[in-house]
Amino acid sequence: MIFKIAFRNVLRNGRRSAMTLLAVAVGAVAIVLFGEFVAFVRAGLETNAVQKVGHLTVLRTGYFDYGAGNPGAYGIPRYEELIRTIAADPIVGPTLAVITPTVSLTGIAANADLDASKTFLGTGYVPADRERLRRWDEYGVSQRRRLEDQGLRDDDEARGVVGVGLARVLGLCRALGSPDCPPRPAPVAAAAPSGAPDLPALPGADADTPADPASALPRLDLLAATAGGAPNVMSLYVARAEPQGARELDENVVLMSFDLAQKLLYGRGEHQATGIVLQLHRTEDVPRVRARVRELFASRHLDLEVRDFSELEPFYRQAVGMFGAIFLFIALIMGVIVLFTVVNTIGMSVAERTGEIGTVRAMGVRRSGVRRLFVTEGALLGALGATAGILLGQLLAFAFNRTGATWTPPGQAAAIPLEVLTSGVQWLLAGGWIGLVLMATAAAVIPANRAARLEVVDAL
Repeated sequence: MIFKIAFRNVLRNGRRSAMTLLAVAVGAVAIVLFGEFVAFVRAGLETNAVQKVGHLTVLRTGYFDYGAGNPGAYGIPRYEELIRTIAADPIVGPTLAVITPTVSLTGIAANADLDASKTFLGTGYVPADRERLRRWDEYGVSQRRRLEDQGLRDDDEARGVVGVGLARVLGLCRALGSPDCPPRPAPVAAAAPSGAPDLPALPGADADTPADPASALPRLDLLAATAGGAPNVMSLYVARAEPQGARELDENVVLMSFDLAQKLLYGRGEHQATGIVLQLHRTEDVPRVRARVRELFASRHLDLEVRDFSELEPFYRQAVGMFGAIFLFIALIMGVIVLFTVVNTIGMSVAERTGEIGTVRAMGVRRSGVRRLFVTEGALLGALGATAGILLGQLLAFAFNRTGATWTPPGQAAAIPLEVLTSGVQWLLAGGWIGLVLMATAAAVIPANRAARLEVVDAL
């Protein structure tokens, strides 16, 4: 009976109720659209990170904190056996999409034709495995994104990829057809210091440079220190320049084949891997797989640790936290608007129905009954407005995804389709609906208490 009376009272003043429902619906639309946009950004950032570094990476203990200074000293020996052990585990194996070794190193890249050099941050991948890493798309955010040729080849270990900034610094723009490079100024002649080494002429006792590829690709000479401390020089033939999300990376990144990176870092010593990347089919399996891999290492007394992609890519965590804070702020503003709108609507209803309140109180209805009636009206306004807003928000989201809009997200250099995530966001829709209904219900408590406190004689 309370619900029936409350519903009829909502319909009594249609214009005022419609304006209140509109305010609640607008709040629901704002929460749905921006919440789904934040979900899309989070899924895109996660996809980008997982495609680069996988979900989990096995490292030698201490590499994460100190390995950048001497990566060769933190290599993983017998990494092939370790990969087989992890892949054969009955818990970890079924969750794996890709498991592959990598080598990270630092050094100096030089273009002998221009006498230009630059420090670089290099990573060596198994080309076929890197291609599989780049195809991970659990959330479907890369379906409309064209996948560029990765530039690495299993049958040509001398091929590599550099950042667009590094290609610019080393004068490879024209050879690679990069359009974003300004004209190179004339060099200033300077005398070389006495005894300065000529990079291409460094002794190559540890070097085992592959034969030149058939194609006429621009060549860089890479200098790195081996795990034993000896200088090592090898040639890299640059297949393409790949833009990075940050200038610091763009001017330093060099991607090469795993075999070439091993030869450059370890020379003729024992070839090791500095990391083993685990990419899973589903992100939700990360905690379980990480715990199991740690158990495997502990049972075999291996001096190894496991890091997830949010630790290896700190920008992901920072960007997700920023967008989450913005969403919380917008949701709070929408909630305050709903709060004051419902307080005003129910307050006007109480003022107009003072005589009715006195009548029902005279007929024996308790204060709690009056209070419950107006609170129910507020809840109905919130439920109807939130339902309409969420439905409208979903329709607008589907329409927006078909506009073909593009944007450049944080951490990326190329424009991608701008969309909102409409699948897998049931928690957002349910949470937004419940939050708005609770806010409207709470807003009705204030005028409901005022109606319940009216004296019967004064109300009549």
